[in-house]
Amino acid sequence: MEHVIEIDHLTKYYGKNRGVEDVSLRVEKGDIFGFLGPNGAGKSTTIRSMLGFLKFSQGSIRILGMDSVKEHEKILRNVGYMPSENWFYGAMRVEDVIKYAAEVRRLDCSKEAEKLCERLKVDRKKRIKELSLGNRKKVSIVCAMQHKPKLFIFDEPTGGLDPLMQRTFFELIEEYVKEGTTCLLSTHVLTEVNKYCRHAAIMREGRLTLLDSPKIDDEEFIKFYID
Repeated sequence: MEHVIEIDHLTKYYGKNRGVEDVSLRVEKGDIFGFLGPNGAGKSTTIRSMLGFLKFSQGSIRILGMDSVKEHEKILRNVGYMPSENWFYGAMRVEDVIKYAAEVRRLDCSKEAEKLCERLKVDRKKRIKELSLGNRKKVSIVCAMQHKPKLFIFDEPTGGLDPLMQRTFFELIEEYVKEGTTCLLSTHVLTEVNKYCRHAAIMREGRLTLLDSPKIDDEEFIKFYID
């Protein structure tokens, strides 16, 4: 069994304030793993620690067999990461943002980017500042997917997307997973996890609870939040 994500006893504090405590997690190759939790539960802190963006207090993380601290640059080359908030230069055109994201990796992703833009209905000639939240999300999705990485990490990716684009987004994930990609989906939308994820866990107040099955109802979901 090959694990793409291995987190052992991850603990991160911001001064005296809690970030995450004693988080351990395994995600298998080819999985679509749902990472559930309300805002402030610790999902983004865990993800940023995985990618080497945060120095954590205790524990260890391996991504694609690599140490998240010592080899985070190699990890980033093989990961498609979409943060919950997108920071693009407003004056840049969409096509230039997408091209720049590929050039940073020293790759020609033009063919895959063209396919993704067509599927997601992305207007590449518009400037970022002219786009709605949903359309900026779509640009971010293209930037994360175009290099066909071994691992997707999406942090609240569907906010602002209309139902049709949400469905298209998950269809794309499933297509890439069939080709060998793995996906970690951080969300607070239960229906997304129930419909698309094979395994799941819930973060609450910085701690992780693995689920026996991602198929849980609203009542059980609320119970995890308040118990």
